[in-house]
Amino acid sequence: MGKKVLVVDDDPDIVTFVVTVLEENGYTSLTARNGEEGMTRIVAERPDLIILDVLMPKQSGIKMYRELKDDESLNAIPVIVLSGIAKRTFLRSQEALTEFGSQPVPEPEAYIEKPVEPEELVETIKNLIIE
Repeated sequence: MGKKVLVVDDDPDIVTFVVTVLEENGYTSLTARNGEEGMTRIVAERPDLIILDVLMPKQSGIKMYRELKDDESLNAIPVIVLSGIAKRTFLRSQEALTEFGSQPVPEPEAYIEKPVEPEELVETIKNLIIE
C-alpha cells in the first residue's frame, strides 16, 4: 500500500481528478469535503501528505491550515495548497489572522493554483513525500 494522501476539497470534480492522479501513481487517497471533516480524518488516519483547498463550506482551508500548523502532534505533515485563490491572497489571510493575536504559521510546503496539470501535481507530491 502506498503513502496516504488526504484530499480536502468541496468540489467533487477536483476530488475525482486528484484521487485519480494519486491512485495512478501508487498513493492511497483519503478525502474530506471541508476543513472540519479534514481535521477529523487527519487525527484518525495520520496521512503522509495533505492536499488542501482554501475556500470550502463549514470550515475553510485557511482555518484548517492554521489549526493543523498550531497542533504540535500534526504540524509536521506537509501540505500542498491547491486552490483557485492566488498564493499572495492566502498568505495575506494568514498574516491578518496573526494580527488578531494568533501565532504566525509557516507557509505551506507547496502552493499550486488551479487548474493544475497531473505531471506538476505528481512532481510536487514526490518532492514532499519520501518513499
